Amino acid sequence: MNKKTIAIAVVAVVAAAGIAYWSLGSANSPHGSAVAAASGNKAITIWRDPGCGSCDAYADYLEGNGYTVTRVDDRDFDKRSVDMGVPERGIGCHLAEIDGYVVSGLVPVEIIERLVSERPDITGITLPGMPGNAPGMAPAKTGTLKTYAFGENGVTVYSEE
Repeated sequence: MNKKTIAIAVVAVVAAAGIAYWSLGSANSPHGSAVAAASGNKAITIWRDPGCGSCDAYADYLEGNGYTVTRVDDRDFDKRSVDMGVPERGIGCHLAEIDGYVVSGLVPVEIIERLVSERPDITGITLPGMPGNAPGMAPAKTGTLKTYAFGENGVTVYSEE
């Protein structure tokens, strides 16, 4: 190899490393999360009671919709939920984290995708309790589910669909 070929190779490697670094870094910023979502980065962590069958069914539902789910057994997920900002009256079946947001309960995929796409200034969303018509409890969502947003400005209805 001559010096010119080596120089071109070095520039190409440095450029590729810079692009990779920028991509990883921007996926953690509010603007980069849209890039991450568009690129199919659908990693979600769920803290759940180890014996909860609906939590497993919900994780399977997420995986069936293209998410990579990390399941963490945590008998105290309700305490963790409150520690992460979920109002006590808003605790759902399990706790999840995706792209910097807290998601409590059996929230349908389309609502989670709206959350990470719109990037509202909230801590997270919750579908309290274990509604019988929610994903994980029923084969498919039926009827209306009321999901709440929570954060520094209190609790509001995020979605009623």
